[in-house]
Amino acid sequence: MMFTRIAGRYDLMNSLMTAGRHHAWRRRVARVVAAAPPGPVLDLATGTGDLALAIHDRRPERLVVGADFSEGMLHQARLKLSAQRPTRILLVAADALALPFADKTFACVSSAFLLRNLDHLGRGLEEMRRVTLPGGRVVALDIVRPAIPLWGTLFGFYFHRVVPAIGALVAGDRQAYTYLPQSVDRFVTPAELARMMAQAGLRAVTYRTLGLGTVALHIGIA
Repeated sequence: MMFTRIAGRYDLMNSLMTAGRHHAWRRRVARVVAAAPPGPVLDLATGTGDLALAIHDRRPERLVVGADFSEGMLHQARLKLSAQRPTRILLVAADALALPFADKTFACVSSAFLLRNLDHLGRGLEEMRRVTLPGGRVVALDIVRPAIPLWGTLFGFYFHRVVPAIGALVAGDRQAYTYLPQSVDRFVTPAELARMMAQAGLRAVTYRTLGLGTVALHIGIA
């Protein structure tokens, strides 16, 4: 599995590709999650656990369930959590398209860099809404194509040429970091994603772009 192959270098590659900005973006998500109604939080595609930890740091009293389908990523997350010893983070293996949780379980469902990887985006959004309490939040962060033409061209060159080279050198996996820009090319626009979230049953969907338009943060109410 691709995500298991790159798990050991995932954090380093994220820092190199974003010049460390991915931490600030996750803290932004954590601030939004902190404003959700009281209750447990599900962090989907938790990866190595950075977003789950950011959410825990904001609201240590909340139970945070970090779910991922990659055992390699979960292994890295367990190592990180064992070093930092947070008391209310639980890690589980789960498929985002068939979540092993009852309806209306979580006050908030968050994800960072998950949605563009789903085989069926609409079904994934419906699952996120299904397990969220009425009035709870669904919060999603993902990479998008910049809307500004010149900047979009420069970003495309960086993503399609530079990132795979870095991936080959640092992670030893050019293929995985060639897939990354391709997944962004195939992904919907922020406005299209907002419409799909509404179609999945979420209300009052809003979004904003970060990172000079390269990242979008979407919020919907269940």
